[in-house]
Amino acid sequence: MEIRLLAGNANPALARSIAERLGLPLGGVSVGRFSDGEIQVEIDDNVRGRDVYLLQSTCRPTNENLMELLVLADACKRASAGRITAVIPYYGYSRQDRKVAPRAPITAKLVADLIQTAGVHRVLTMDLHAGQIQGFFDIPVDNLFAGPTLSEHVRQTLDVSNCVIVSPDAGGVERARGFAKRIGATIAIIDKRRSGPNKAEVLHLIGEVRDRTAIIVDDMIDTAGTLQKAALAVRDNGASRVYAVSTHAVLSGPAVERIEESVLEKVLVTDTIPLLPEAAASAKIGVVSVGHVLAQAIRSIHANDSVSRLFR
Repeated sequence: MEIRLLAGNANPALARSIAERLGLPLGGVSVGRFSDGEIQVEIDDNVRGRDVYLLQSTCRPTNENLMELLVLADACKRASAGRITAVIPYYGYSRQDRKVAPRAPITAKLVADLIQTAGVHRVLTMDLHAGQIQGFFDIPVDNLFAGPTLSEHVRQTLDVSNCVIVSPDAGGVERARGFAKRIGATIAIIDKRRSGPNKAEVLHLIGEVRDRTAIIVDDMIDTAGTLQKAALAVRDNGASRVYAVSTHAVLSGPAVERIEESVLEKVLVTDTIPLLPEAAASAKIGVVSVGHVLAQAIRSIHANDSVSRLFR
């Protein structure tokens, strides 16, 4: 089957990067709004019998971008596409992956159901907040990792001989251990307790960071409250320099201001989510593209080859 790449409005720069690396043009898609705000989609290219890849992060504005993805998938299904793969670099609603109260929803599962109902045959995503979200789908899900790309950038830009990788909470230890293994570093763990949504209180640090370069590793940065406090805790425990690495730059609310005011020297993120202007203008925030990883995965999926080599 011939490949067709189609992109919504969420992340045009990443979509172009993927298309360039594959040596393919982005298909013609018109995504607009009716006067009452309803999403209007028109696909200009023939997708009948084609292997279609819909490139769309469900980031801010989450509901708009999610609905664009669903409408695009439905349009491709009704146009007789051979196979539809949703390429979702950032999977919105991923933090709502379990019941946290008696009458709370599991919205990550609801979104999975919506994507499948829209006609998607496969999902390609990156660094899901919770690995079990793959099980919310009854279709294949490839969850890629930005760790290899980010760790290679760290190796090229920092002296890793005196580094320690810091997990901002107990849940991120596996991620920190994998990152540390790639650059040959040790790990430390921040012990924190949440007092409410988007609020965190750092209690103490487990591990040795004194006189070392500390790199805090997480899957996403939202309001940056946890990151700011974790960086301060690491510095208070004697770290000589403090950096942060994260896949998804959600950066909502006062996040950029907090990063600017923090003891962090640099925060490294990927382009799964496009930066807002104030974040792009910050000298403390750097971006590493994962377009090549997603392009390799698309090429492997289309050729029915293994994508497991991209997980290393």
